[in-house]
Amino acid sequence: MAKARKRYQRVLLKLSGEALMGEGGYGIDDDVLTQVAGDVAKAAKTGVQLGIVIGGGNIFRGMKGASKGMDRASADYMGMLATVLNALALQHALEQAGCPTRVMSALPMQAVAEPYIRQRAIHHLECGYVVIFAAGTGSPFFTTDTTAALRAAEIGAEVVMKATKVDGVYDSDPVTNPQAKLFRTITFQEVMSNYLRVMDIAAVSLCRDNSIPIIVFNLTKAGNILRAVKGQPIGTLIKE
Repeated sequence: MAKARKRYQRVLLKLSGEALMGEGGYGIDDDVLTQVAGDVAKAAKTGVQLGIVIGGGNIFRGMKGASKGMDRASADYMGMLATVLNALALQHALEQAGCPTRVMSALPMQAVAEPYIRQRAIHHLECGYVVIFAAGTGSPFFTTDTTAALRAAEIGAEVVMKATKVDGVYDSDPVTNPQAKLFRTITFQEVMSNYLRVMDIAAVSLCRDNSIPIIVFNLTKAGNILRAVKGQPIGTLIKE
């Protein structure tokens, strides 16, 4: 069977931790995890080099902990640990789907993950491994969105693909406003000027400054990751 065509050589995929909950209110839905892993495995089989940053919002969000009076740095470290749990779960599901995977952590925890070293990460990608970047940047006060933009720049990714629970970037919250307008293409400046809740401003600025476009699309629709990797029109494209 001919290998599916790919558009991109190297991609940074940002996965929403909250999307892994499925219809539940906490944790990881096994069916959703299996679907996501299957989609990632199919995308990897096109030959694209895939780095993944996964959030931890299905387990713990640092900002939420801080809003309840917890010390922000401590809350962020807890959020980083939540991303490690998700990374290990995704690694297992990917390996089950026949996709070789490496987890690299920005926080030292050699028993379960390799330390993040940029050149080693690039080597793994070139050898055909899907590389999951866990524990954020390793420092508090940074989101996993910013981590995704940072890792994309470090590994030379051509695009950041943010897979979330909505179909793309809207002019208002589509959950509360059924009339919200979906943008198919929008600029970095428009995102920042209009305070659109796509990624945090630091992440958008990093992508803009390094000329890395962002594609925002719905993770929950089976096959969307493969469609995005193949360059098919999907979600919202953010570019200069």
